[in-house]
Amino acid sequence: MSSMNQVGLPTLHQTLTALDKILDKLAAHCEAKKLDEAIFVNARLFPDMFPFSRQIQIACDFAMGAAARLAGQEVPSWADEEKTIADLKARIAKTADFIKAIPAGSFKGSDDKVLRIKLGRNAPETEMPGKTYLANVVLPNFYFHATTAYALLRHGGVELGKTDFLNR
Repeated sequence: MSSMNQVGLPTLHQTLTALDKILDKLAAHCEAKKLDEAIFVNARLFPDMFPFSRQIQIACDFAMGAAARLAGQEVPSWADEEKTIADLKARIAKTADFIKAIPAGSFKGSDDKVLRIKLGRNAPETEMPGKTYLANVVLPNFYFHATTAYALLRHGGVELGKTDFLNR
């Protein structure tokens, strides 16, 4: 069994589900307070940081990209056009559905499979085993963007707690 089967898939699924539920709480918050959801969808912690919508998109991209690469599949390219809570929920659902559709056996040997990837737009390609990619690239980046999305909503007054982030 691979690290992706044992750690990656359950972890990614748990947090994607949590993000989906957090979006439900955001929608309820906007409705109760009579707030335009665009305030939150476009919110940033600092001007040079990505907005909330991009944080969700990137978290989804890391989850989807990891699943595809470690299963030996082509990484899909999805347009980043989400502008509403419903759009973001659909992006999360599409990501979760993509990951669920990959047969578990596709990850066999992925811990040691050498991947050639770029760690940034302008970075040169680098090689690393799948287990290292999952542990040192995917999970830290995925959690960075998921946590930033959570923090943006907390900062905006959405009533969320740690249990919401942990999906408990």
